[in-house]
Amino acid sequence: MKAYVLTKEGPKISEQPQPEASGEQVLVRIRAACLNRADLGMAKGFAHGTRGGPGTVLGGEGAGEVVAVGPQAKGVKVGDRVMGSINGAFAEFGLMDPGRAFHIPANNMSYEQAATLPVALNTMHNAVVTAGALKAGQTVLIQGASSGVGLMAMQIAKLKGASLVIGTSTDAGRRARLKGHGADLALDTSSSGWVDEVMKATNGAGVDLIVDQVSGNLANDNLRATKYEGRIVNVGRLGGMKGEFDFDLHALRRINYIGVTFRTRTAEEVRAITTAVKNDIWDAVVSGKLSLPIDKVFALDQADDAYAYMTANKHFGKIVLRM
Repeated sequence: MKAYVLTKEGPKISEQPQPEASGEQVLVRIRAACLNRADLGMAKGFAHGTRGGPGTVLGGEGAGEVVAVGPQAKGVKVGDRVMGSINGAFAEFGLMDPGRAFHIPANNMSYEQAATLPVALNTMHNAVVTAGALKAGQTVLIQGASSGVGLMAMQIAKLKGASLVIGTSTDAGRRARLKGHGADLALDTSSSGWVDEVMKATNGAGVDLIVDQVSGNLANDNLRATKYEGRIVNVGRLGGMKGEFDFDLHALRRINYIGVTFRTRTAEEVRAITTAVKNDIWDAVVSGKLSLPIDKVFALDQADDAYAYMTANKHFGKIVLRM
């Protein structure tokens, strides 16, 4: 099979052995897959959880049809159209854990559309609803809202009854588009007055919840923008892995600061998150209420171009590889 594989000289398209389904695994003929920020790091040789290094087939989420099932696999059958986490999704075939699979709705959802959803749904349902404990009527700020997962976070927050959803982006063009994807207010965090705007919008209280994909030098401003006894959920670190942190301000405002990642979760924990998505918000996926824009589609042979496009950081929504 054709696959996008990390070599000592960097990622390359090459022929690889087709994997075989065993145990609880299912084999999927992948039709579309999506790029995520983790893929950029892995392409440079950095590990992502237990994955990485030369010989790694890149890619982490995709969609396609089941072509074989392992003897212990449950919940899916040959011919099912599925989407979900696939280690090695940038290939013509890949293995999927059926406990982490979503059946693609039978409402003409394309494979390209389906491939945009699994990571965003799991990541942001966990961040907004489970870790963030959002309740109807509360206020939310999403840092880095123009990414695929950021756009999903705003939509989930609105679906769960948030009274005010604030999205941030430092790019004026992308910021202007946030209101079409759940934001009531769009802010530029490169502006020195953005915290003042948050306080004004919340009558001086600050937001109940910040879902932070940026971190870095925004840490203390996030503390100032969060209300007393509010929550900050640290999802990503696009602005840097380290930064100043005002421990006294954190204590004074009695803020619950929560870190989340999928890299250290067990398979059972991720299956539970997938089940929570199905039980809580799947109807909104089926109806199209939760969806993500596709910025650009590349063929698998154009994977280098897709990576360069994501690295340029000018996209809005998801970048798709079509197999």
